[in-house]
Amino acid sequence: MTRKQIKERAARYAKFVEWSAEDECFIGRCPELMLGGVHGNDEAKVYTELCAAVEEMIELLAKDGHDLPEPLSKKEFSGKFVLRVEPALHRRLAAKALAAGESLNSYCVKTLVKA
Repeated sequence: MTRKQIKERAARYAKFVEWSAEDECFIGRCPELMLGGVHGNDEAKVYTELCAAVEEMIELLAKDGHDLPEPLSKKEFSGKFVLRVEPALHRRLAAKALAAGESLNSYCVKTLVKA
């Protein structure tokens, strides 16, 4: 696999850099490809290091003859999923939705978007 092909494939995977109050630094992750990540105090530098780590992982997987996982961007989602919660939480969410004048679904979607 050429360097260009590796870079093109790496660009298809989701990469996240977020501040961790617990670790007091930025953590960069690519959950589709690797469990671990990179960390540091400079957000841009962490992202650059994350991109390099993703490229390295793709190169290693290719050299070992492993198939690359399908990127989330290529997967189709129905927009529906079942969420199991305790009955008390279900009741509390239904009450909050009612108080907001919204359906339970609409209330939960808005709450998840904020998370």
